[in-house]
Amino acid sequence: MASAAEQTLNRDPALFYWILIPITLVMILTGVLRHYVTVLLQTPPKPAATPSESRERLSLLRGPQLRANCPALSQAAFETRKEYLIDNYKKGSFLKNPGNKEGPANPMSDPAAMEGMMGMMKGNMAMMIPQTLIMSWINAFFAGFVILRLPFPLTIRFKSMLQSGVMTRDLDVRWVSSLSWYFLCLFGLQGVFIFILGNEGAAAQMQQMAGGMPMGAQQGAGPLQPGQDPDKMFKAEAENLEVAEWWGVLDGAEDRLLAANA
Repeated sequence: MASAAEQTLNRDPALFYWILIPITLVMILTGVLRHYVTVLLQTPPKPAATPSESRERLSLLRGPQLRANCPALSQAAFETRKEYLIDNYKKGSFLKNPGNKEGPANPMSDPAAMEGMMGMMKGNMAMMIPQTLIMSWINAFFAGFVILRLPFPLTIRFKSMLQSGVMTRDLDVRWVSSLSWYFLCLFGLQGVFIFILGNEGAAAQMQQMAGGMPMGAQQGAGPLQPGQDPDKMFKAEAENLEVAEWWGVLDGAEDRLLAANA
């Protein structure tokens, strides 16, 4: 009985040029196009209408900034700021209407919430429509092709993922079908997007592909999105601050300096 390492297939070399390269190029170009389409479709966030609304938005950022920058503060300064923020977060002093804790407005009657939902819908459509068209194109023209063999061994658990659309039970798991190559490109092009779009664009692409929040809903967004309850977010940040501990960037600096010069 021949082992999996000895299994060979006689493939047309043209498959590499007419299937693998076109699918890869289409995936890259679609990702770049989707990035710029979502940038054009996104709606810039509206500025705060009143000083109290601006205070409510910015106050929520003070907690994460304090936790992130605590090494630059003395322990006494950190503890003072921490107690002040925790106390006011729990009291609701930073709310736009401190005495009114009715929760978020009905999104169906709030224009800002409706606009936010429309932005998310646009981002989802910019992700779903191109991927549906590409999958239809691959199923129509390239279904059933085995285009390459991976140079490293894999377990049988990868067979269903790497050989989608190929009904062969005894084929070595290292052989990759055209439909599986599409899925590998879908989740494996982060390095290419970093090179073309930069780190922020690539991160947004990966988050879209993973089913996260659309890129248009993230870029330029504030800490408070339509439909969120500011009072609950303040109390959640107060809990984060309660468990935060101070540490100084100069702690052990002498020991580190002596160890570096030793």
